[in-house]
Amino acid sequence: MTQSQSQPNSQPQRSEAVLLAGERIDDLLTDTGLTIIQSREVFSFSLDAVLLSRFANIPKRGRIADLCSGNGVIPILMSARTEAKMDAIEIQPRLADMARRSVAMNGLEEQIQVIQADLREYAKTAGNGVYDAITVNPPYMPVTSGDQNINEHYAIARHEVHCTIEDIASACCRLLRPGGKLSMVHRPSRLLDIVETMRRWKLEPKRIQFVHPNAKAEANMILIEATRDGKPDIRLLPPIMVYNDEGVQIV
Repeated sequence: MTQSQSQPNSQPQRSEAVLLAGERIDDLLTDTGLTIIQSREVFSFSLDAVLLSRFANIPKRGRIADLCSGNGVIPILMSARTEAKMDAIEIQPRLADMARRSVAMNGLEEQIQVIQADLREYAKTAGNGVYDAITVNPPYMPVTSGDQNINEHYAIARHEVHCTIEDIASACCRLLRPGGKLSMVHRPSRLLDIVETMRRWKLEPKRIQFVHPNAKAEANMILIEATRDGKPDIRLLPPIMVYNDEGVQIV
């Protein structure tokens, strides 16, 4: 999870971490010493968030939204790549609170704002075309695809309880300026649904990259970028292998 990019801003003034019961601080293993607050009681970030933060085509300046932001890991990681203002949109109050404290712990309050909101409603009130780029690591599984986890926080993070692919595409169509970029991580099994839905909401897929556990395994993640009001023209990027033939993680 290393990042070679250096922090574009001057060294931020970091705050002392405020932890609640059951919480811990994890090192994000960046050159700039970024950290994040996590807990076993809520869904923690994983490799998909890290890969999306690297894949996303974000501007150096401007305005970025991260939907389904969880504990804010994606905008925190992207702060090493951009000076743009970022809004982290998260529906769960507990995760939004953790994200705010992580942002403060890293001294990023001037760059990252955490907003506790339902993205379906947020898109109606934030204004049209207000973002240059959007990232989203959404729940992957339809509610009908099996039993949801008993833990409410895990259920919301894994299943389309509060947002579907349709909801995300609709929100991004409103929120992105013409030419703005949407970057998403999802499961390969949902690729056709994603492409079809994006196009229906004026989001033209531009870049696709498959992620494989190793060279012999099927892809288990997909990274996809779309442009608001873009022209049809799609690129398939070289696949990412998480582990080499010796089983050593290489990303």
